[in-house]
Amino acid sequence: MIALIRAALLGFVCVLASAAPSAAADYPNRPVRWLIGFAAGGPVDIVARIMAQWLSDHLGQQFVVENRAGSGGNIAAAAAINSPADGYTLLFVGPNNAISTSLYRKLPFDFLRDTTPVASIMQLTNMLVVTNALPVKTVQELIDYCKANPGKLAYASSGNGTSVHMSAELFKAMTKCDMQHVPYRGSALAFPDIISNKVQLIFDNLPSALEQSRGGSVRALGVTSPQRWPGVPDVPAIAETVPGFEAVGFYGISAPKGTPPGIVDLLNKAVGEALKDPKLVARLSEVGGIPKPMTPAEFGKLVSDETDKWRKVVEFAGVSVD
Repeated sequence: MIALIRAALLGFVCVLASAAPSAAADYPNRPVRWLIGFAAGGPVDIVARIMAQWLSDHLGQQFVVENRAGSGGNIAAAAAINSPADGYTLLFVGPNNAISTSLYRKLPFDFLRDTTPVASIMQLTNMLVVTNALPVKTVQELIDYCKANPGKLAYASSGNGTSVHMSAELFKAMTKCDMQHVPYRGSALAFPDIISNKVQLIFDNLPSALEQSRGGSVRALGVTSPQRWPGVPDVPAIAETVPGFEAVGFYGISAPKGTPPGIVDLLNKAVGEALKDPKLVARLSEVGGIPKPMTPAEFGKLVSDETDKWRKVVEFAGVSVD
């Protein structure tokens, strides 16, 4: 079965990638590095390892996840961009890459210019949760409380430039709430302080926020997707109170600029096949993800659009990292 699937994918590339037949004909013939900009164990790492295992099983070579944490994912991005454009170094792409373009003033690369979009994997929402000590049970009550107590609420994040941070900044921009930012080195480190009311809220990735709220440690108020999220239909979308609010994380694969089109097409086709696999889809659902296959061009447009969106939020918030 593995041989048949690999042969079918290779045949697909031979048809679509005549411009670079020699590059894709035997790809992959050695292990492929997949760089992840965050530490092992978080939602991003889990998703990458689920997909890497499927690709390893079906393309006949190991796709090795390599964690290069730090600088909002920019260390991994720089390492990938500076690698040979031969398909043997890939980058896990997420909202941090779109945010970093405007947040970091001294990046040694231009992400949109220096990468080649390969494939979209999934989307994932964040969830707004508050300390149980805060006397609010809805998004509107939070807004009212914040406006009655300007500057007294503090929100945690998993670090500068993360989707957790910028979801809160978007909320501030759209509601005119005055809240203070307290960054942590990961949301797991923030929750003890939220539970003890040292900080009052966080717009965290769904898996960890949901675990804490279902355990009763914090109170869930809303999700950052434009509509209610399938896995948690009982939690309102923030957009039901703040029309137009949306902060949905996207996750996918990019490669260094100049990666042969035949290899890009093969990988895109393989990811598309993976996202039809019920077992893989079930595993993504366990971490709150919704599969989102796209062509390379569609994924490239998504990253570009998200970059423009978050630039406006960064400019409004007046935040930057040197």
